[in-house]
Amino acid sequence: MYYNRREPVTSIPSHRVLAIRRGTKEGILTSAIQGDHAKALEYLLNASIRDKESFFAPILERAVRDSYHRILRPLIETEVRAMLKERADREAIRVFQENLTSLLMSPPAGAITVIGIDSAKAEEFHLAVVNEKGAFVEEVVVNPLPPKNDVEGTRAAIKDLVARHGVRAFALSSNASGREFEVIVRKILAEEGIENVLLTAVNDTGLAVYAASRAAREEFPEMSSAARSAVSVARRLQDPLAELVKVDPKLIGVGQYQHDVDQKELHRGLSQTVQACVNDVGVDVNCAAPTLLRYVAGLNDRVARKIVAHREASGPFQTRAAVFQVPGLEEPSCEQAGGFLRVREGENPLDRTAIRPRDYPIVERMAASLGVSVTELIGNSERLGAIRLEDFVGEDVGLPTLENIREELLHPGRDPRKPFAAPKYRADVGQVADLKEGMVLEGIVTNVTNFGAFVDIGIHQDGLVHLSQMSNRFIRDPREAVRVGDVVQVKVISIEAETKRIGLSMKALLPELPRRRKRPPNRRPRPAPARPASAVDPSEPTAAPAEGATPAGAAPQERRRRPSGRPSDRPRRHRREERKPPPQPPDDAVTRTEEDVPAPEPEPAGPEPSLQDKIALLQSKFKGIK
Repeated sequence: MYYNRREPVTSIPSHRVLAIRRGTKEGILTSAIQGDHAKALEYLLNASIRDKESFFAPILERAVRDSYHRILRPLIETEVRAMLKERADREAIRVFQENLTSLLMSPPAGAITVIGIDSAKAEEFHLAVVNEKGAFVEEVVVNPLPPKNDVEGTRAAIKDLVARHGVRAFALSSNASGREFEVIVRKILAEEGIENVLLTAVNDTGLAVYAASRAAREEFPEMSSAARSAVSVARRLQDPLAELVKVDPKLIGVGQYQHDVDQKELHRGLSQTVQACVNDVGVDVNCAAPTLLRYVAGLNDRVARKIVAHREASGPFQTRAAVFQVPGLEEPSCEQAGGFLRVREGENPLDRTAIRPRDYPIVERMAASLGVSVTELIGNSERLGAIRLEDFVGEDVGLPTLENIREELLHPGRDPRKPFAAPKYRADVGQVADLKEGMVLEGIVTNVTNFGAFVDIGIHQDGLVHLSQMSNRFIRDPREAVRVGDVVQVKVISIEAETKRIGLSMKALLPELPRRRKRPPNRRPRPAPARPASAVDPSEPTAAPAEGATPAGAAPQERRRRPSGRPSDRPRRHRREERKPPPQPPDDAVTRTEEDVPAPEPEPAGPEPSLQDKIALLQSKFKGIK
């Protein structure tokens, strides 16, 4: 792809710049910045040498050429490379931020009891039960694969856990062994008649990093790494945002060439993205871990740990005001974090919304104006529509803030994330060898780059949907068609078993767009060609143009222009006259015959105008044309 390739600096894509830099760094490629050096030298020589006949002109020329090739040219190339690198880094970080936002805002399954499954070894699986609030309940280890083949023991363990804990879903890590275990679990559920239980794979990116992290060791000090991973898999199904924030965003792996960009800028950008997502969704202060609370605006890791310690010592918070009484939480932090902390089962119904505590009196005045309580006002669209917001505008609150308050009262504590939907993988596809060209599969988008999207289709290897195979219309950015976490339908178009590359297409499953009919060009009638000189009657007298008159050869061209520079409407007038219907005679008109029509009277013959008279007539006729 990059053999003897030349591309303009102004239009080269960012991912190609990073790929070339990586290839150059590893010694596989060589790259150079080329420019019009002759033009640059010519400019420098003309600016430096004023007198080319001077004795010092050759000396100045050699000095200019030497300084350009030895100093200026390398400096320019270095600056161009730095500019390309900065632009590529900025684009790569933007792509990473958008993908991370889509992943963190993935739809949650909600507060249900889940069994998380992870494999410590190829044949050993850890089953961890997590209740509705995300708390760990129980762990079981099974060995259904060779060499033990303990399928019956696995069957008994699954039946027992589902019956005792009311399990609603199974969450498996998306690796090769997890796919094999999924087939066994699906078969057990079908044979035992266990219905209404969801079985789905969960993105396990960064799972091993979390299992070995300090946060995981502090929460589960006596558990093995595989058991911690199983708990994390179950929680990722319940609430992806609350669990993924425990992993360093750089290790989630939803970017492109993330190790080649400026790491400080990447960390800063990803931290801002995580904070924006957390604040957009809101945090239940009675369930959140310190790793999630630290991303709330106004809080940090130290304050988050104090809130959790106070909650464990004194019990769940009943109001937001009780949260603000935690030692170490200052007033500016309370003001900033007030609208993002939720107390979902508290005493005040407003604590479940995103309305800040300082705006509670405004809501109380709204309810009092209608003669109802705050509880009766929340969620009542009819009563909220009867409120005149202009009556509550004050010095510290404007109309936009009041509109936000009313919108939050209409949808209290709403989640901006989409409804949960799990992909349905085909049971007969478990590895690359099971794929065939033309297969239609369902999968979930795991990563989006500038050249396409990677889709998990139920096997360990993700397939690539190239940008050209994403839509039946022209798109420049893959994010115009898909986002990370979207469930999509794809068709297999190519399989490379040796390199394990899978080519997928979304375009092949879309209907063809109707072709637009090309409109015929609106052509204006061309003016009649000028009469050639050979067609002029030699008997006609030719006169030299007078001073200020238009030459004869240019007269037809000049007559097509008006003094204002706009084209003449003479051809358009001809068309209108051609389209104009012939005049109809009135009803009382008498039809005349040729005999009734009087013959035109002959004009009296006058003296032949002289040459000077003709010139004067032409000048008077065209005196307005310049």
